Amino acid sequence: MMALSTDLKYSAEHEWVAAGDPATVGITHVAANALGDVVYVDLPEVGDTVTAGETCGEIESTKSVSDLYAPVTGEVTEINESVVDDTAVINSDPYGAGWLFKVAVSAEGPLLSAAEYAEANGEEV
Repeated sequence: MMALSTDLKYSAEHEWVAAGDPATVGITHVAANALGDVVYVDLPEVGDTVTAGETCGEIESTKSVSDLYAPVTGEVTEINESVVDDTAVINSDPYGAGWLFKVAVSAEGPLLSAAEYAEANGEEV
């Protein structure tokens, strides 16, 4: 079981966000495990505005297609082309090389601490 980082904030929809300018966004290992092997990602484009709590893309796995939700509001400044080319990294390293996109944040959505997210999902910090 992968421990949650206390340096990140989490959405109820299983995205994580790392503070910074720009902030980095990805999906949690909880989501990656539930999805199974990720085979395709549809990410927002650079220059797009994403809104906290709203869909901004899709993640397709061998099991299902799931919406990707923005944990923050702002302008997308970068997408991780390596996950588009090799989606397996989302499963193998969701908090590192498997990050999805970066956002110049103008507002945060309702985010959870690592402890709150862990409690809600039966995980450990």
